[in-house]
Amino acid sequence: MNSSDTTATAELGLRLVVPERAAVPLAARVKYSSNDPYAIRIAFHTGEEDPVEWIFARELLTVGIVRPVGEGDVRVWPSKDENGERNVSIALSSPFGQAEFDTQVSPLAEFLHRTYEIVPAGQEAQFVDLDDEIQQHLHS
Repeated sequence: MNSSDTTATAELGLRLVVPERAAVPLAARVKYSSNDPYAIRIAFHTGEEDPVEWIFARELLTVGIVRPVGEGDVRVWPSKDENGERNVSIALSSPFGQAEFDTQVSPLAEFLHRTYEIVPAGQEAQFVDLDDEIQQHLHS
């Protein structure tokens, strides 16, 4: 895992869950920045030239380690693999299709822990420059 004072990144090993088939291993790069303190970006490396990127609420991934959370496009819940090891499952849905992934709890929890060292829970608003955000939206 790489990290600086304001960002954290990590590579996660995922498995794409395919009904009635063996799971397909994938890699994903997770990134957190204090510039966007509520969000975690996950780039799924699917074998295509450009990874598929989704943005998740940090709290969604954190809560999803211990109990089911989310509705609609993104759902996260605790699960176990075929060996009984603790995992986290992530289901994504978009107009282009649906996918379900699982990953081991430990690397995800370690990454999330690092994000909370950068921006503690409840202090996210202190890292948002509201005036800058408004200016960006007015000029886009």
